[in-house]
Order: sequence, then C-alpha cells, then structure tokens
Amino acid sequence: MFPTDIRALAQQIITEASARGLMAATAESCTGGLVAGALTEIAGSSTVVDRGFVTYSNAAKTALVGVPAAMIEAHGAVSEPVARAMAEGAVARSDATVSVAITGIAGPGGGSPEKPVGLVHFAAAGPAGVVHAEHRFGDIGREAVRLESVRVALNLLLDRIRA
Repeated sequence: MFPTDIRALAQQIITEASARGLMAATAESCTGGLVAGALTEIAGSSTVVDRGFVTYSNAAKTALVGVPAAMIEAHGAVSEPVARAMAEGAVARSDATVSVAITGIAGPGGGSPEKPVGLVHFAAAGPAGVVHAEHRFGDIGREAVRLESVRVALNLLLDRIRA
C-alpha cells in the first residue's frame, strides 16, 4: 500500500518503540490518518500504536487534542504553535509517550502568499521534549505533498523515540 521507504521507516519505528516500551500517537490534519495507516500496516504495531487523531477541522483540533481556539485564531491552523499543541495534546489525551503531529496545505487550493500550497508544519513530542519542523514542498500535487509529509513525520517520530 505504501512505498518501500515509508514501510521501512514504519518498521523501524515499531521495532525501536517496542524495544523501548514506548507507545505512540498521531495527530494528523492534511495527511488524514496516513501516518497512523503506515504504522498500523506493520505486523506487531498494536504493541506500539495507541491511537491516531484525525483533526482535519479546526474544531477537531480543539475538541480532540486540546488546541486552544484562540491559538488557531491568532496563528492559523497551519502554524508552528498549532503543530506543537497538537503533538502535546496527542500525548496528553492518550496512553502514548511519543507523538507526531502534521498540519498543512496539501492543495490544490487553500494556499495564500503567506501560507502557500505545500506548506506543512510538523511537531513531535516525547520525554525529551517537543521538536518542530517546517517544510515548503511547493505545489507538487496533493498526493505528493501528503506522501512527503508522511516521510517527514515518520522521521520526526523516530527521532523522538531515539531521544
């Protein structure tokens, strides 16, 4: 279902998190659950994956992972503060010790000069803290933005597992 490199990253996450006794959660907007899907494609993922939150709407970001509505109003849904809050909220509202969050503009519409199509904010949380990454993939097509986002998210999650 997923490309070989994504499956290999997901396998690494399952293996390493399982060996460390860590549970993981995802909070996804523009990827709509693809990161959780990549993880759960791996046999044995039930020992690592606690849950995935698909927080596509602003209301879902607030209701499911506790992103303050005022934060979304002030910074926009596609922003570093919101990505960080999503990652922290995924840990706080689950049995996970590590999480990854994604919020972005996959396209083809929805972009602006300040926040163009292909802009994606990522955050990963764990015992070693929260890390953030911003990627501007460009207008490479919706599917490509989403797949590249899965790759970045899995790498960030693996980083938090190893931290």
